[in-house]
Amino acid sequence: MTARVEESDVASLTRRHLRFGWWSLLCFLSLGLVLEALHGFKVGWYVDVSNETRRDLWTLAHAHGTLLAILNLVFGGTAHLLAGWRFRARALASVSLIVAALLLPSGFFLGGIFFHAGDPGLGIVLVPLGAAFLFVAVLLAARAAK
Repeated sequence: MTARVEESDVASLTRRHLRFGWWSLLCFLSLGLVLEALHGFKVGWYVDVSNETRRDLWTLAHAHGTLLAILNLVFGGTAHLLAGWRFRARALASVSLIVAALLLPSGFFLGGIFFHAGDPGLGIVLVPLGAAFLFVAVLLAARAAK
């Protein structure tokens, strides 16, 4: 692959992560505001003791989503600095990070919609899958930063 094509691909990847990161950050900060409002107005299906599982899982969705949005911004801002990073590994890390940013918070959020006797709902199965994608992305980035 020529240097010019690779440079264009890196610029495209950077834009994708910056766009995804900023929009994700807006979404998850908005979710945080909604959760604060539910708490502030003492909405029963959110603050009642019997709904502690929902509250915990939705808080985890907000926190993980916000953190992963920021991690996408960091990835977009630093991917071009790792000049020796092969394009395929960089592309795999990019896709893995975006998939993780979708699956992890979604798993927590969906797990909190329908829960049973304090146990999260079926959506929670997305969390370990998202964590595996996050592990791959971070491993590839760490290896490229050698």
